[in-house]
Parts: sequence; structure tokens; C-alpha cells
Amino acid sequence: MKQTILKYALQNAVKFKGKAHPGAVIGKVLAENPELKKTAKKIIGETKKIVDKVNSLSLEKQKKELEKYSDSLKEAVREEKDIFSMFEIKENEEVVTAFPPEPSKYPHIGHAKALFLNYELAKRNNGKFILRFEDTNPKLADKEFYKIHLENYEWLGIKADEVTYASDYMDDFYDLAKRMLKKGYAYVCTCSQEKIKKDRFEGKECTCRYLMEDKHLKRFEELFNSAEGKMVLRLKGYMQHQNTTMRDPALLRVIKHKHPRHGSKYHVWPTYDFENAAMDGLQGITHRLRTKEFELRNELQNHVQTTLGFKNTKIYEFARFNLEGVESSGRVIRDLIKKKKLVGWDDPSLTTIAALKRRGFLPEAIKNFVLSTGITKSESVLTWDDLIVHNKRILDAQADRYFFIKDAKEIKIENAPTQDVKLKLHPEFEDRDFREYKVKDSFFIEKDDFKNFKNNKLYRLMDCLNFTKKRDKFVFHSSEHEKFKKKGHLIIHWLPKQKDLVKTEVLMPDKKLVKGIAEPATKKLKENEVIQFQRFGFCRLDKKEKNRLSFWYSHK
Repeated sequence: MKQTILKYALQNAVKFKGKAHPGAVIGKVLAENPELKKTAKKIIGETKKIVDKVNSLSLEKQKKELEKYSDSLKEAVREEKDIFSMFEIKENEEVVTAFPPEPSKYPHIGHAKALFLNYELAKRNNGKFILRFEDTNPKLADKEFYKIHLENYEWLGIKADEVTYASDYMDDFYDLAKRMLKKGYAYVCTCSQEKIKKDRFEGKECTCRYLMEDKHLKRFEELFNSAEGKMVLRLKGYMQHQNTTMRDPALLRVIKHKHPRHGSKYHVWPTYDFENAAMDGLQGITHRLRTKEFELRNELQNHVQTTLGFKNTKIYEFARFNLEGVESSGRVIRDLIKKKKLVGWDDPSLTTIAALKRRGFLPEAIKNFVLSTGITKSESVLTWDDLIVHNKRILDAQADRYFFIKDAKEIKIENAPTQDVKLKLHPEFEDRDFREYKVKDSFFIEKDDFKNFKNNKLYRLMDCLNFTKKRDKFVFHSSEHEKFKKKGHLIIHWLPKQKDLVKTEVLMPDKKLVKGIAEPATKKLKENEVIQFQRFGFCRLDKKEKNRLSFWYSHK
């Protein structure tokens, strides 16, 4: 096992300039030998140790050690394409990346993809990763969302080298704008918004462009005392440009609205393109990955950086992916919450990070899923099943098993012996604890199972006993599983009839509430713990009360 881990750790390290990543190594090891899933905890611990040791070696030493393994493995290292190969990053090249969320809504799984890509690009190249809040539109920024983004990203395992706020750089924006004005790259326009829109559509230049520099500087000072919509600082672009973003776009505009971090201190704010280009320049952002809807803005932002004397950020746009049937628009979600059609931003039908966390999706599964979608220009529509497969792969080994009976029906099995029954917490891990029960002849089963019983068929209460149905009665047959295997019909879960069973409810993704009873051992669970109710699905304990447990359903 250690040799297999070492082999793939060296392969991954050589592929990523000396730094192997435990998650990728574990995936390769388990793919080669699926039987090792039974000892998942041991594999994870051993992999971390070996990866640390491999990462302490020089790249040359790693390559030399890798030569001890097969030619086919070395060939795979040479041929396997790095997902960030489009940047052609050279050894020891400086890499500084950023992820710039707008604090106007809860982050969702689409944000997670851009977040992880920029984070991974920096970490794989020993670079710097900056989390930057783009909060220069006070009408959209909301105090609540700063906190939510930070909490969600921390939960996802992101450790930013720096957290910054674009709204803290207002004086820099003003200085840069004034510099552009003095160099003749910008002008202050007093035309109406309707005229500006019409001229941009028709490709007509505004007469404001041709005023003398001193007139523009005077107008620039007046901008700070102007009413909203009366004056705007515009770039001197090219009004006949095919890319309409280059047709004298706005750089600064007046927004008289209280800001969540700065109150009424500022009311002249940079537009998205000016703020984004300037911040990338000021922070020395070398590389960025972002979704394709910004593709047309690339030329404009590069132009702004060039006029300001900044080095252009290397930007690669990739296609968004959509999860089938899931709403992601912040505006629509807000409206649905107001109408009480959603329970909140963490509604179980949504793919906000808060909703996925509350349902029981794990950070590593979310990361594996979004990275598995690749970096492509082609739009794709994925399903919940595509995400679930990554979560289930991890939960299968981690989650303990328990019994939950919905629509409980009591049955009595004639001649059933008194037994001490031991139920495994996990079928594949012998070292985990057991749940123990003293049972006799009275049990709770699900109504659906009861309805499907047929006369003279052999059934089994899981890990307990075998019985048959004889007209209106249930009769003990045997205890051994071997006897059931020969001609058995169905194995069902159950609970003994006893006083300390736990009232339990599970909120489903369609917001239906499934009520039932669970075994007493569930009382020891802690809130946020994800378990598997056998024959029902994975569930996360959302709320623990004295006489009731409330779960959120994760998935099958």
C-alpha cells in the first residue's frame, strides 16, 4: 500500500512542479485498488505522511525517485495534460490569482468552481491567492453577505493569503482616474443617460470628448458634488469598435446610496470594468480564471490596465455549468424567499454553498465535482446525480448506519426467541462500535414493507431473524442468514418495540416532511453529523431537541 501511495505521490508532485496533493493521490490509489476503500481512514493518514515527505524533496530528487517505477507511469506523467496548461506557466514564474465575489447574494456552486480553480492555480505554483470583495456598487453590497461568503469559503477549505475590499481603495481609483484624464485617456461627460446609450448604439462620438484638459479637470471636481445621473467619467475608447464595451464606457459614476462598510463617505463609485482592471493592477494579479460572460470585457479591462501602466492580467474564460432545474439568480431567489416559496438561501432545492452544507454535502465532494467539470468553453447542463456521486463516494466510508422507520407498523412474530442482537455501525468497518438490542417477538417495520408481504415467502429482519407470512400471521423461521440466502425474498430494516425510540423527522429536497421513529442510538449524534438511514438515504442532523431529532435529507 505504501509503495502505491509513494508511486502516485511522486507522479503528482512531478506533474505539479514539486507539490503533490493528497486528494489526487488518494483518488489514484483507490482507483488502482478499490478494496482499499475498506481502510479509508488508514489510507488518508498514510497518504498525508507520504505526500509531506515527497513534497520536502527537490523536484530533481522527485524525478529521480520516480524513475524507479515503470516506464508506463513515467509516460503517463509526460502525457497527462495539466488543467492549467493554457497559461504555459514556467518554472518559478510568479503567480498571483484572485477570486472577486460581489457581496450581494449567497455564493453558490458556480462560484465554487471559479474559487477552487483560482485557488488551485496559485497553490500548485507556490503562488499567492487573494480573496477580494468587489463591493463598489453600494446598492448591491449587503453587510450580511460579506460574512456569509467568508464563512462558506472557510468551510470549503479555502485559506486566502489576503482578504481585501475594493471599497477600501476609493482614493486609489480617484487618483488613477485623474491620471487617465490628464493623459487624455478619459473625459467627463454631462450628456443624459438616454443620449449616451443612443450614441454608443449608433457609434457616434460625444462632443464632451473634445473639451480642453482644464475644462475636464474642473468637471472632474464638480463630479463629486453632482446629482446621480448628471455626470460620468468615460473612457476615450473607439465608438465604431465591434466590441461595444470599447465604445466610451463609464469609469466613474455617482451613486448616492449608503454603503455597508463606509456609510455615506463616498458617492462617486467605479464601474465594474474600471474597478476590476485597476484592482488587478494594484494587487499585481498575474492570472485569473472566470466564467465566459465576462469574455467581451477582457479587451476593455486590458486596455484600461495598459493606459494605467499596469501589466495585463492573463485571463482565461470558461463556460458556466448549470445544474438541471436549479435556480441560481440572486434576484429570483430573493423574490421566491419573500413569497415564502423557498425556506431561505439554504433551501434544500438550491445549490448555494449554505444549502449544500445544510443538506450534508461535503467540501471535498463539492471541490471534486466542480473540478471534474473541466475548463471548457462549451456550456453544459449537469444533474444532481453528477454531484451526488462525488459526495456518496466519500460518505459511503464515513457515515455510520442507523435504522429509521417511517409510517411505522407493529408486527408480532410467533415463536420468535429472545435474542441479543448486535448491529454494525458500518458494514465494512469491524473496528467501529455496535448498537445492541434485546429483542423478542414485537417489532416496528415500515407500512410499505408490510403491504408487500406475500404468503409463504421468506423474509429477514436485517441481522436479526428470518420469518414467513402465513395468512394473517408472521411466524419465526430461523436466525441464520445462511438459511435466508437459499430461498429468501427480502431483507428489511426494523426497530424493536420499546419505549426509548426517538421521534424523528426528515426534510426532503421537495420540502415534504417525512416523520417516523429512529433507534435510541441516534440520541448520541451531534448536530451537523451526516449518517445513513439504511434503505432510506444519507441525512444530516439539523436540529437536536429533547424529544425529537430533525434531519435534512442529503441523497440516496
